Amino acid sequence: MNRRGFAAGTLIVLALLVGCGNYEPPPVPGTDSTSFGPPLPPDATAIPAGVPTTDAAGPNCDDPTASLRPVPNPEDRVGPTIDAIRARGRLLVGLDTGSNLFSFRDPQTGTIQGFDVDIAREIARDLLGDPNLIEFRMLGSAEREKALQDNTVDIVAKTMTITCARRQKIDFSSVYFEASQRILALDDSGIAGIADLAGRRVCVVNGTTSMQHIQQIQPAADLLTVTNWADCLLALQQGQVDAISTDDSILAGLAVQDPYTRVVGDPISAEPYGIGIAQNKTDLVRSVNATLDRIRADGTWISLYDRWLTVLGPSPGPPAPTYQD
Repeated sequence: MNRRGFAAGTLIVLALLVGCGNYEPPPVPGTDSTSFGPPLPPDATAIPAGVPTTDAAGPNCDDPTASLRPVPNPEDRVGPTIDAIRARGRLLVGLDTGSNLFSFRDPQTGTIQGFDVDIAREIARDLLGDPNLIEFRMLGSAEREKALQDNTVDIVAKTMTITCARRQKIDFSSVYFEASQRILALDDSGIAGIADLAGRRVCVVNGTTSMQHIQQIQPAADLLTVTNWADCLLALQQGQVDAISTDDSILAGLAVQDPYTRVVGDPISAEPYGIGIAQNKTDLVRSVNATLDRIRADGTWISLYDRWLTVLGPSPGPPAPTYQD
């Protein structure tokens, strides 16, 4: 039985269970949720086309990716933020476990693994002398800036795009990975690019640049916002949405979990990833940038790419840093 047949069979069973075919999914803000079929993921919100939720223009800045120059020597890694981390004895890292390839929980060992996880471990190695002196704290995409502002975490390593708007709230390291927003759809969907999303339902995670770009570039698309990308994949598999749009790096991690999906279309936007750090913690920014410089130079970055990201194609090499001082 194919996917659509299985989904239809599931709906029939549900109708029989509730009696007389009167099953109705729970209401969802923003649109008629009865057309979504099975119950939507928790905290899902449907946003009809033409209902703006973000500032289309956004703030401008010269170059959001320009960071602070790294400290030149290991002995120069000092300052109040670094001293506090060393006194605590562990680095507090914000991420999630729903970004396959970048940060996910291994089903066999239960450990958190991925490209972002290993980047964070290299930062801990240089700061604390041990890559395992880390405490991971799970964050949704919409929670990242606040967690840094509240000092709930020291850094965020969570496929976080550097933008002018975010730089008004937090600081960033230099760019450690360059992604591009694209689209994930089922093989037989007929979707080949962003133009085909008009009148379609698209799943995005709340609080992401992906959500902003879809609303700005394809305002005729209906949106379903959820809290993590795994929920988007489930919604696509259940026929509740027609496509998912986010960074190709994240979409590749979803595609390897479902052979009936594929990444399509030209890049929609550039998505340069940086390590998020609270404002006014310049000692930590310079130290993190020193680690990123080291892994670019000593081959560690390429080794991590080869371990986790070869599904994206041959290694492009680490992105060159840009510094503002």
